[in-house]
Amino acid sequence: MVNRQIVSELLQGHGIIPTQQRIEIALLLLEGNQHLSADQVLARVNQGGTAVSKATVYNTLGLFADRGIIRQVIVDPTKVFYDSNATPHYHFYNVDEGTLIDFDASDLPISNTPLPPAGTIAESVEVIVRIRNKPTLDRSTTYQHAKKSTIKLIK
Repeated sequence: MVNRQIVSELLQGHGIIPTQQRIEIALLLLEGNQHLSADQVLARVNQGGTAVSKATVYNTLGLFADRGIIRQVIVDPTKVFYDSNATPHYHFYNVDEGTLIDFDASDLPISNTPLPPAGTIAESVEVIVRIRNKPTLDRSTTYQHAKKSTIKLIK
């Protein structure tokens, strides 16, 4: 169970001054493995009674990601999630639902990665597998469509 004291020590251990707003945001993020957008964090923190500005949320999420407390997952240029699971893993992104689902990095071993350009080092490997919900077929519509097609063929 994450509490204020543990969060305060965690922040300090990562070189972050544990302000009230940062503690509230960290408590929310670290209550379990989850993927939240900045707007979701803002809404949930403010719903809890703490007044936190949008700028503070964005700045704090960026700081937490930079210091390795959370991971920033960019699924497309307009959709960013903050992942409370900072251990190595990959994601399925459900395009239809706008949700992320974790899967273990060992389920997709990656070897023989190319050497990075001169003067750089590889920081991480991010894998996002885009998925969609399977379409459901309405049997009555399919049957009616098939029946109409058959009639047209006979004529």
